[in-house]
Amino acid sequence: MSFLLEEVKQSDSIYMPIPARITAVSTLTAEEKLFTIELPHELSLEHDPGQFVEVSVLGVGEAPISITSSPSRSNGTFELCIRKVGDLTKVIHNMDRGDIIGIRGPFGRGFPVERFRGKDILFVCGGLGMAPLRSLVNEVLDDRGNYGRVILLYGARSPGDILFKEEIREWDARPDVAVHLTVDRPSDDWDRKVGVITTLFPDVQVDPRNTVAVVVGPPVMYPYVLKELKTLRIPKGNIWFSFERRMKCGVGKCGHCQLNHIYTCQTGPSFNYAEIEMLEEAFS
Repeated sequence: MSFLLEEVKQSDSIYMPIPARITAVSTLTAEEKLFTIELPHELSLEHDPGQFVEVSVLGVGEAPISITSSPSRSNGTFELCIRKVGDLTKVIHNMDRGDIIGIRGPFGRGFPVERFRGKDILFVCGGLGMAPLRSLVNEVLDDRGNYGRVILLYGARSPGDILFKEEIREWDARPDVAVHLTVDRPSDDWDRKVGVITTLFPDVQVDPRNTVAVVVGPPVMYPYVLKELKTLRIPKGNIWFSFERRMKCGVGKCGHCQLNHIYTCQTGPSFNYAEIEMLEEAFS
């Protein structure tokens, strides 16, 4: 597959992918790789933390992928953390620097960073949820003076499944960030907590009147995390969830992401709990 990128114009159609070049690839875990992507003609993605793009390979297919890089660190490129789980992602995992993929987006509503300023931030993350959450974490850390306390709770299956290990070590070393980690299956040299994500909550104390909680991970963990956040008395409007795993077409046409009357790809994937507390299927 070849494209003359210098002749590509940004399409006016939300259905037409823009050819974009892979400029770097790095391995994160046995299942995930990090891809740095560059759009043609000095186009910029101009995304918000929590948004996603549709990634395609001609003749193979298309899938929604969360944007893992922060807008504050764009430098003309953006990053995607891609797990190898199907035909499309297997093909992408075999790509290298210089190869071309299709990009549509960004789509969806990201996290309202402007509403978080001045607040303490409690990040709660499970598994692959670190991919979209990393964008918001780095956005906050790059503007650190405009936020209060920053606390990260992160749970993974095993130490080998933790994403962005070096970056998390850097966050953990900072005096202005509290990092709490847990895994389900520890290695012999694991010296942190063992258990599900709720295992970490007894170690956390917050000012509920001034705390925003941002929760990203597999939906199965959401009811249990929500129970803990209610125990901490964090207001409903200050609890934010991402339902990015429900995405499909990205433009509200396929219905795959529908939660009752809500098309998640358009009014989400980021929601505060007050907006969706009556949608039982969102937490099932």
